[in-house]
Amino acid sequence: MTWLAIAKKDFRDAIQSRALWALVAVFVLLSLVSTYSYVEVPELFGGAGGATFAGLVFFTVGLIGLFVPLAAIVVCYKSLAGEREIGSIKLLLSLPTNRLNVFAGKVVGRAAVLVFGLGVGLLVGLGFGSVLLGTLELGATLVFVLVTLGFAGIYAGIVVGLSATTGSTSRATTLALGFFVVFELLWDVVPMAAVYVVNGFNLPSMMPDWVFLVSQVSPSSAYLSTVVALLPELAEMAGAAPPQSGVGVEVTPAEPDPFFLSPEMGIVILALWIIVPFLIGYYRFSVADL
Repeated sequence: MTWLAIAKKDFRDAIQSRALWALVAVFVLLSLVSTYSYVEVPELFGGAGGATFAGLVFFTVGLIGLFVPLAAIVVCYKSLAGEREIGSIKLLLSLPTNRLNVFAGKVVGRAAVLVFGLGVGLLVGLGFGSVLLGTLELGATLVFVLVTLGFAGIYAGIVVGLSATTGSTSRATTLALGFFVVFELLWDVVPMAAVYVVNGFNLPSMMPDWVFLVSQVSPSSAYLSTVVALLPELAEMAGAAPPQSGVGVEVTPAEPDPFFLSPEMGIVILALWIIVPFLIGYYRFSVADL
């Protein structure tokens, strides 16, 4: 049984469940409501100059950076931990397959579920926004959709990797939520707090270079930086910037030119978020006593 067969079975099971269609419905509803709110009342979201397609794209980036991690937790936390807990993983491994195929198939299958749900909502939301705004930049939209779906797939891999490290669904939930809190809610604060303490409880006028690099380690921050790097014209129109200034404090880096301070660094970090969780998750799953 190959990883592709396992991925197809995982996705097919999701198609037949109400959970996937509930996810699609939530994505669609969120996209429609948020798009309508941004276009009709842009002042509430920092668009005092009026709603624009560029502004809509980066407004959507912010929503996705919060919603995708939570959706990934809901969709993926049971992927392997649940099967180990109820013992069905032994039945799966009794078939002509191996642990690598099982792990890779679960990553691809859960990623496909999340990408499908997000893709439908994203296309509906951007299509609705284009109608309201009366404009559509097809090339930029395609790039944005592909990067966003890639981000969803990456987050699915992260949570499946966490699920692979344990045979308890409650522990898998704790690990996934802990990852979300640390990397999505607290990550910008940690390096800034460290600089604040080291500098005698004051923020310096010029931040150390490592602050700007570390601030992009969060998957959602790397996702934002990637969108900025690939769509610089839209980013300039929307006044968007990669998370280099940290928690709203305006500072000037000592060396603004190095590559690791540029938005392109987000692409590198996203690539690492594909590789590292996969390797760690597979290693823990391969040595686990099932």
